[in-house]
Amino acid sequence: MLAAAVSLGLISSAHAVEGMWQPAQLPGIAATLQQHGLKLAPNTLADLTAYPLGAIVSLGGCTASFVSPDGLVVSNHHCVYGALQLNSTPENNLIAKGFLARTHAEELSAGPSARVFVTEEIRDVTREITAKLNDGMSGAERYKAIELAIKEQVKACESEGYRCDVYTFHGGYSYQLIKQMEIKDVRLVYAPPQSIGKFGGDVDNWMWPRHTGDFGYLRAYVSKDGKSASFSKDNVPYKPRHVLKVNAKGVEAGDYVMVTGYPGRTNRYRLADEVQSAIDWTYPTQIGIYQDTLDIINTAGKADPKVAVKYASMVAGLNNYLKNFGGQLEGLRRADAVEVKHTQEAKLEAWLKQQGGAENQALAGDIGKLRQAIAAERANRDRDLALGLVERSSLFSTAVRLVHLAKERPKADLERDAGYQQRDWVRIEGGLKQLDRRYDPGVDQQLMAYGLKRYAALPQAQRLPALDAWLGDAKTPEQIKARVAALYAGSQLGNADTRLKWFAADSQAIDASDDSMLKLARAVQPELQKMEDERDARAGEMSKLRPRYMQAMIAWKESQGLPVYPDANSSLRVTFGNVQGVAPRDGVSYAPFTTVAGIVEKNTGIEPFDAPKAEIAAIKAKAFDGYASPKLGTLPVNFLADLDITGGNSGSPALDANGQLVGLAFDGNWESVSGDWLFNPQLNRSIQVDVRYMLWVMHHLDHADNLLKEMGVPAK
Repeated sequence: MLAAAVSLGLISSAHAVEGMWQPAQLPGIAATLQQHGLKLAPNTLADLTAYPLGAIVSLGGCTASFVSPDGLVVSNHHCVYGALQLNSTPENNLIAKGFLARTHAEELSAGPSARVFVTEEIRDVTREITAKLNDGMSGAERYKAIELAIKEQVKACESEGYRCDVYTFHGGYSYQLIKQMEIKDVRLVYAPPQSIGKFGGDVDNWMWPRHTGDFGYLRAYVSKDGKSASFSKDNVPYKPRHVLKVNAKGVEAGDYVMVTGYPGRTNRYRLADEVQSAIDWTYPTQIGIYQDTLDIINTAGKADPKVAVKYASMVAGLNNYLKNFGGQLEGLRRADAVEVKHTQEAKLEAWLKQQGGAENQALAGDIGKLRQAIAAERANRDRDLALGLVERSSLFSTAVRLVHLAKERPKADLERDAGYQQRDWVRIEGGLKQLDRRYDPGVDQQLMAYGLKRYAALPQAQRLPALDAWLGDAKTPEQIKARVAALYAGSQLGNADTRLKWFAADSQAIDASDDSMLKLARAVQPELQKMEDERDARAGEMSKLRPRYMQAMIAWKESQGLPVYPDANSSLRVTFGNVQGVAPRDGVSYAPFTTVAGIVEKNTGIEPFDAPKAEIAAIKAKAFDGYASPKLGTLPVNFLADLDITGGNSGSPALDANGQLVGLAFDGNWESVSGDWLFNPQLNRSIQVDVRYMLWVMHHLDHADNLLKEMGVPAK
């Protein structure tokens, strides 16, 4: 039973906008939904096969939605960015100039790893996963028992064209099986130029006011019999059960709005010690590493335009996280988050003591054990980070993956390591095929050398004998650089045909190979596996202790009438609220909408404020083609709402009170960044691109009227 459900009837309106709610929870908060303005029957939001949730899909990292009966999918520009990059060259840079397919034949493959996932079923399987667990198990035994139970559930669920996964909620207090149709043929249909889709760039990222046209379109294809199939010219557009209706009039200040999507991860129920670690080590360390990585790539990109294109998607992601981490640090410090968490934990433990009884005393004891386990996890964080950086080298990580896959292939499928089962082979193969489009040997060598320099600084007790043996006497940056250069010179994994040959090879063939990269991967793989086993054992211990903490937390919150919703975990959620501005600081108040006037004000003609000349001219001429807001008297671009979203919600449709499309979530204000840890309803705001701006850009600037007609938008 989902633990959060017990408290749904106790939610106060003061906390209504906080929460990334599971669809099944929404009928329990029907009164609150209607209080905020929902006109749909709340029960329909719990039905995955009904409108509108039946139209919401995952891209595996972003959210999207069907907007036509022919499988047309709308998401963010930055979510289709990888497809643009994959199909770009310095001579034909689709990122810069945009792309529009006027016919199905002109659409481009988004790549062999691109996916559209259509959620069809969510089922609680907590009893099935935990049935064989007992307190006498070691951490390793517990981890293996949970992993096997999950694999068994997945195997029983999956069939051709469907992917099933078991998601963990509340740290392991409950488990749910989610079944999704996995559409493997995804094609790029339309994206505006970068000067619209990424207007403001990293300067405006996580900031308000924004003026970004962050939207783009894909299409899902299946075989002629309607089944999931890899890319083929014979495939046909997928026919979704439901298609979002477009409200071309948009929303106005105060209107109800909700976002449905697949938020990635939040940390609302983490302990004070974990917040402190994030502030002291995680974010500062990652900021330094990401900046160094960007310096490596950008320097190489300036010297060679091909490199800039190949790493464009990675650079965009790194810049996004770099700014995000800075915001996390600032927000956590400003909110005095560590003290807030300490106070919360003290109150929780005082409440447990007040309740009395052996069970509550045991819960308090397990919270203490959880703190000890968290402290133990930090012991090897520098080692794990350094080796993770070494493995970020595309060629070395490819070699490690090939060696590991060959080791797992002979096993029965349920005995194979997670990520290497037969269901995963198509993804691995897809990554091998498209590596050339996102790989440069010079940059890759520098990234590996960077990780090795960090590794070489580790204390001897944290080092790997096999990796040390390969490094030999190389200690200085120049010596490490030379060692890496020799490694790459002796490998043929930079060739796609060679990678695919080894993909099909067995361990005996790989053991006999003289490829330098495979030899190194083969040598270190047992030690990497040992580290993985140690991590699994720690995860097994955590799977016992975190649920106990959440059991106590849920009971305590229930006693206060506070909302209980699970942390984000990439499963389907709904968040709701109203269109409204924000007052982030004393004397500062922001309106809920930005308009095209701001584009003219910001425009300098220099990236990232280089709006197309045709757009500036149209704005000055007030040629809005009927898409302007009567209340604003002009064309809106972006809008704010007090919605609870995070990464993974990118591309999520913003829906009005009737469930019609009025925009796409793509960002949050600076003050909301630390909302992954603590949600503040007065400051946290989501940022959406307004549907009226989307339609205007499509019609007036890019003449994508073929798509507007397909979406059922009235002609202008």
